[in-house]
Amino acid sequence: MFVVSTEVRDAVATGRPVVALESTIFTHGLPRPRNLEVAREAEARLRDNGVVPATIGVVDGVPTIGLSDDQIELLSNEDDAVKVSVRDLPVAAVKGLSGGTTVAATALLAHKAGIEVFSTGGLGGVHEGAGTSFDESADLFTLADVPILVVSAGAKSILDISATLERLESLSIPVVGYRTNRYPGFYVADSGHEIDFSVADPREAAAMARARRELDLRAALLIANPVPEDEQLPPELHDRVVAEAWQAAREQNIVGQDTTPFLLDHIVKATGGRSLEVNIAVYRNNVSLGAEIAKAMGA
Repeated sequence: MFVVSTEVRDAVATGRPVVALESTIFTHGLPRPRNLEVAREAEARLRDNGVVPATIGVVDGVPTIGLSDDQIELLSNEDDAVKVSVRDLPVAAVKGLSGGTTVAATALLAHKAGIEVFSTGGLGGVHEGAGTSFDESADLFTLADVPILVVSAGAKSILDISATLERLESLSIPVVGYRTNRYPGFYVADSGHEIDFSVADPREAAAMARARRELDLRAALLIANPVPEDEQLPPELHDRVVAEAWQAAREQNIVGQDTTPFLLDHIVKATGGRSLEVNIAVYRNNVSLGAEIAKAMGA
């Protein structure tokens, strides 16, 4: 069972533009009180652009598409909020858990509600050393079977970007740059990897999504939207602190689900909080582009 807010249900039914937003960014990704500020700002940014926000999360076991402001505030301040991926949805339902939905769970629930555009920060992907650990994000496999357009700033740069792009290709998930043929690296505009195709504007991105729908393809369409260069983390600093973060993780034997939060926290501290500001800039940029694409989808 899941719940769709009246506002989101009516917007989808009448063809008004809607953009889905995840909730792990404010339950797990950002410190308080910035988490709540960013969540509210994202919704306001969409509304100011004539788009209905559909922030998605789990409240007392119920997946909710279109969280109210009170629910967003509750989850933002919930110490026991869990991170909910697709596999966790039935567990959360039975145990009555509240938490933030990952990219995978958000994409799935948005699609079930008829939402066609989803803006997030960065995607999960293939982790370093996955050849022996088999550590790959569930985002990849869910997006292979959920036909939604996802705006992101690429996969998180702590991941194995080359392997992630190979896996996306194997899963037949199209990756298209927004006005670029260079795959973005979340904190930096260019990860050092090339992608084959780009779109020039929101209308072309929307046209690709419609073509995908007409072909009845099941995979998501990923729009890779780089952070503006004047807002990125300086590439030299980025490369150094990511390498240092991985070295620290190895020395402290950090493995499994603890790896990503450890690495990101290390990067925030090593950059004196600059990476946190880039994270927020990335998200704002993707929310704004998602709004323009959602409007173009309905044009």
